[in-house]
Amino acid sequence: MSISGYFKHLRTSYQAELDDLTSDSEGKDVLKKRLAEKRKELDFLKQMIELSPEMVAVIFHNAFTIKLPAVMDDLLSFEADELPEWSTLADVVTLADWANEPAKVILNEPFGEQFMVVAAALEYMFHKKTHRPALHENDEEDDDNEDHDGGADYDSEHDKEALKEAKAREEAGQDWMVEQGFDRKD
Repeated sequence: MSISGYFKHLRTSYQAELDDLTSDSEGKDVLKKRLAEKRKELDFLKQMIELSPEMVAVIFHNAFTIKLPAVMDDLLSFEADELPEWSTLADVVTLADWANEPAKVILNEPFGEQFMVVAAALEYMFHKKTHRPALHENDEEDDDNEDHDGGADYDSEHDKEALKEAKAREEAGQDWMVEQGFDRKD
């Protein structure tokens, strides 16, 4: 899986934003409370969707169900100006019921479509990293560990199988993007 510079930058900022919201000065977990407060500030936050999408995307934390991870893996290789419209991801991403109203508000904004795609991608990366074992934690290290066929070095059968599945997901994602009218990434 290749992650564009755009999403690498946003991933770090998004993680930092969630980290800031997670605990108070006493170390207590207050994420749920702070997210509820942030969601009430939607009218103000929607002004920031173009310049600081990671600060607004947290209102959709845990709002997305990804039905086709391969498409999201492929999407992460896109730069900001290459992103598809939100409506093209209808078969890929489902919103939680509670997130439908805030999504309608955002989608009425000039950069709303792009923002929703970015928010879904940020959540996908967050959950992929935290809830599933990652093949690679550091993208820069990945470049150093690549072998002659472009894949990373793997020792165990489990890692080899995970790599095979990742390549199949990436190929399926690229096929889907071609069907949507995008050029195949090489």
